Amino acid sequence: MNILIVKLSAIGDVIHTLPALNAIRAHYPGAHITWLVEAAAADLVIGHRALDRVLISKRKSWMRQLWGAGRQETFRAIRKFLHDLRDTRYDMIIDFQSLFKSGVLVWLAHGNRKIGFDKGMQHQEHSYLFLNVRVPPVDMEVHALTRGLMLLKAIGIPTSNVVYDIPVSEADHASVEALMTGQHLSGNRPLVAINPVALWETKLWFNDRFAELADRLVLEWDVDVVYTGGPGDRGVIDEILSMMKAPAANLAGWTTLKMLAALYQRSALLVTTDTGPMHLAAAIGTPVVALFGPTAPWRTGPFGDGHQVVRTAPACSPCFKRQCDEHRCRCMSDISVQMVYNCLGQTLAKPLPANNK
Repeated sequence: MNILIVKLSAIGDVIHTLPALNAIRAHYPGAHITWLVEAAAADLVIGHRALDRVLISKRKSWMRQLWGAGRQETFRAIRKFLHDLRDTRYDMIIDFQSLFKSGVLVWLAHGNRKIGFDKGMQHQEHSYLFLNVRVPPVDMEVHALTRGLMLLKAIGIPTSNVVYDIPVSEADHASVEALMTGQHLSGNRPLVAINPVALWETKLWFNDRFAELADRLVLEWDVDVVYTGGPGDRGVIDEILSMMKAPAANLAGWTTLKMLAALYQRSALLVTTDTGPMHLAAAIGTPVVALFGPTAPWRTGPFGDGHQVVRTAPACSPCFKRQCDEHRCRCMSDISVQMVYNCLGQTLAKPLPANNK
């Protein structure tokens, strides 16, 4: 049996689909399973033991390059990708994305059963039109990870366990160890990771509050603080560091996703906005303290036990807006340092899991 999983992006969404992958592998142990993913999240599935093949769409970079000098090379890359997508006749194609961009790729791929949610799912963008097996829609108030498992259950695939099995290698751990050494982090003190940046403006907290929180952690709990993020986040984190009295490390842009998982695995906890690294830490078993404002933690919060959500929940939240003019992001600005610190203290006072010691 040939099976194609379509989940293109983003980081958190791909992580939420890993338990579905493992459920499919458990139900069809002899199947040849392929995952179609976009480049930004590909590192999470490349090398996964439940996968036989990974197809990578570089849609965003291709769109930029089509107007540049290298457009001929870009056309060749697109043709190669489409050839690879269509070189197999799949017995089953499962669209976990439920967006127009995934629907088009499902339509282009050769498959006997093209499966996904039917009309009625929020933000679906008519993706159901490309399917020939349409599963009744489920409530969007159900967590995203659970919705993916419900899709499988509807087609007869058992989903009793939530297993991620992110493929973190010894080389990833060694690379993180080298980064820690370069930042003069000895590993003798508990490590607290802070991920302060998010793509949505409305998900952001204040830099000075992150600085105050980190200072209190270093001075009152005797921990090492390390900030994480992408290459474009280094400037913001440097600004936070300039406001701090205690030392902290900026590793933004220095880690792959698998290295970031290895870093979080050795951390006592992660403090984060609502963004992809939040789900990564939860998936590898590190306690998460997540700051939520415009989005709904019951839909996309850190999945599983041992995590805490800091949320003030004004009447306008969740609004799911990327910009806020009317309420000036009260949902985030009302979160105080003390509120977050109280949650951190509860977590740090508990014995750490074995993989974090």
